[in-house]
Amino acid sequence: MTEKIAFLYAGQGSQHPGMGADLYETYPVFRHVFDAAAEEVDFDLKEVCFTDGQGLLNQTRYTQPCMVAFAAGLTAVLAEKGFVPAAAAGLSLGEYSALHAAGVFDAGTAVRLVAFRGKAMEEAAAGRDSAMMAVLGLEEEPLEKACEQASELGVAVIANYNCPGQLVIGGERAAVERAAELAKEQGAKRCMPLNVSGPFHTPLMAPAGNALAEYFKHVAFQEPRIPVYYNCLGDTTPSSFHQIPQLLVRQVQSSVYMEHCIRNMCVQGADALVEIGPGKVLSGFAKKIVPDTAVCAVETVADVEGLAQTLRREIAKKEEKRQARITSAVQRAREEEQA
Repeated sequence: MTEKIAFLYAGQGSQHPGMGADLYETYPVFRHVFDAAAEEVDFDLKEVCFTDGQGLLNQTRYTQPCMVAFAAGLTAVLAEKGFVPAAAAGLSLGEYSALHAAGVFDAGTAVRLVAFRGKAMEEAAAGRDSAMMAVLGLEEEPLEKACEQASELGVAVIANYNCPGQLVIGGERAAVERAAELAKEQGAKRCMPLNVSGPFHTPLMAPAGNALAEYFKHVAFQEPRIPVYYNCLGDTTPSSFHQIPQLLVRQVQSSVYMEHCIRNMCVQGADALVEIGPGKVLSGFAKKIVPDTAVCAVETVADVEGLAQTLRREIAKKEEKRQARITSAVQRAREEEQA
């Protein structure tokens, strides 16, 4: 397969008990990466991921290392099968998996980083009356204005630019709820409260950013082997890779431009996007953002074994639609000439 494939790494919220269990049983390389990651944390990584008997998986400090360990193991499996990304991006937490895939740091370092990040984010959120809401069916500009008007009650900002018609606002509860009211007045179809433990990707996460800045002073970052599309930029960066720590500090406390990342990846050459699960959240975004690009998700053994066939099928379908549009456009042009 000669197409350029880009990997998209899922973020927090997609986790579920049992994720990775079949991969662990089937692929020695997944088991090796996962077991090594387990040595980097102070809890039973395997138990929390595979069974979650104590109900810890949805707590940020546990979610983040579990998700990154899963992603690192699955990335290793795909590499063994011959699937190596030409570019990578990830939603929030998933950005660390994208950087691992690009060779910026190894899997163990990635897990240690997000274990620290998860704790720092929990601590930054502690004691705050905060909220986050998904806003559906409203453009960016009116929602930005709604947040600005609501800011007299506290912090309210757009935290996630996910895809057309789906934005997320976050901040202090009173301000976020007021922004949601104003958004509905402006024509938003729905404003849905999100079950999250803090005002992520807002200025209220500045303490977590400060903690990360200190932690990163003791971490070795390598130059990426492939382009990484950064949340806080919505694009890759031509700047020195030494700026990666600052971008990650900025990421935790500022908006995530996922729509821009996905669109730019495809404009700049990606022929197909593969979401590294669990879940299919980013696949859903991508199908709305770049409908002419082949998109699929990988989470299970069945997904891995069928990936080549799935990609061929998706690419063929997109090409058929593209050719049909060209034919239709040519036909319309001829009809206009004859009229």
